[in-house]
Amino acid sequence: MTAEKKDSSSTPASPHAPHTSHISVEVVDPTIKQGDSQKILERKLKRKLDILILPLTTLLYLCAHLDRGNMGNAKLQGLKSDIMDDSDTKYSIALTCFYIAYITFNVPGNIMAKILQPSIAIAIAALIWGVASSLQAAVFNFAGIVVCRLFIGIGEACFGPVVPLYYSIWYKRDEIALRNALFIGCGALAGAFGGLIAYGVSFIKGSSIGATWRILFLVEGLPTIALSVLIFFFLPNRPETSKYLTEEEQELAVARLAADQHNQSHKKKFQWSGFRRAVTDYRSYTYGVIYLGVNLTLSSISGFLPTIIASLGHTDAEAQLYSVPPYACAAVYMIIICRLSDRLRCHGLFVAGTMLLSCVGWIILLTVTTNQHARYFATFIVVMGAFTAVPLMLSWISKNTPNESQRAVQLGMLNAIGQCFSILAAFIFPSSDRPYWKLGFGLNLAFNGLSAILAAILYCLLRYENARRDRVAESNSAETTDPSTTVTTDLAPTFRYIP
Repeated sequence: MTAEKKDSSSTPASPHAPHTSHISVEVVDPTIKQGDSQKILERKLKRKLDILILPLTTLLYLCAHLDRGNMGNAKLQGLKSDIMDDSDTKYSIALTCFYIAYITFNVPGNIMAKILQPSIAIAIAALIWGVASSLQAAVFNFAGIVVCRLFIGIGEACFGPVVPLYYSIWYKRDEIALRNALFIGCGALAGAFGGLIAYGVSFIKGSSIGATWRILFLVEGLPTIALSVLIFFFLPNRPETSKYLTEEEQELAVARLAADQHNQSHKKKFQWSGFRRAVTDYRSYTYGVIYLGVNLTLSSISGFLPTIIASLGHTDAEAQLYSVPPYACAAVYMIIICRLSDRLRCHGLFVAGTMLLSCVGWIILLTVTTNQHARYFATFIVVMGAFTAVPLMLSWISKNTPNESQRAVQLGMLNAIGQCFSILAAFIFPSSDRPYWKLGFGLNLAFNGLSAILAAILYCLLRYENARRDRVAESNSAETTDPSTTVTTDLAPTFRYIP
């Protein structure tokens, strides 16, 4: 349908009409109100954005999580005995190499994405880790696997934290959590697919490639390379320049973001004021400490879930298959909770609740030693709680940072701080602890509990700050603000946090 701009001089504006953006909208059906027509256009725009953006980013995250987490599956297929002399220490070091690189390049990766076009930054990142992941199939010594894991970490560091930043360029504050849930949900699905793929690959015999773990790395690494090419050519960059949107759609996309508080500063150029605000805000470090507990559990699951399930009395092949249902349940649960958090405009209590759910799972695993069905059920609870906390945390930061540069740095800091315990996770499940894993289960319980407490405290602090700003605004209601001096970070008096 071709839209024509309506002549505003023909109809006098009502003094009581609600404020609307500068975009003119044709009302084709005279029985449809202008506000309703605007909502219809926004819904069509969001559908178009979802069709363009979500498939590419979510599929790439599925590949990222497969490439990150396939060490746990490969371990059961002989990687540890073939390359690492069956050493727990070497296996833990190989896991750690990924996280060292991931932590180091988080903030630089987000800054790169802010400076470059998003499609270029994400495509480069995917190509780096896709090639490294595929090359794991060709390694014949421990040094080779270490180098590959380092480059997988570098590539994923320039992708994982970038996508929540990228979503904030396109979506409003109350639309981000659901998209992040779909994005992170593919990580949970990757755990399910990873188990199925590993189970299927385990039956391949007599291949010229060699051991089944080599086939596993190749099967899961090559799709990432293909997706990196698609990302480069087809992922849209910014609303105001996207060739996939019409001129009217570009205007609508920019206007609705400008009216949303989380995009008070929507500029391509990197702003050092946003960097300074991010590194001096106590919330940046509080988010990071909360994320420590989340990532301790995520990395424990990624590296050891098949091993834990095998210790419940299953064969290695069965453990690959039984690792699928917990991830599948987590994906569904995550989308439901994130949708609810968007509707209620609340994240802190949901983060606290999901981490308490994870605590319940660790308590069952620690205290129930003979009922293996109850212990297997506990793995569902742990995976559901920890995975759901990830999109909630990413959305929480994205919604509370109106400055785009501040958002880029703060998301990078979240992962840089939070992933530190991913290194710890690599060393807390030694084979000597089988089948009760007291050290690993106990540490996860302790830090999941800490994350829940800090999330609840931060929720209360943000509510208090919003109330304080409301009181100040009421007392200064007659005061006008010079637009040239308006603060563009979350320190702006008009900004309100999502608690």
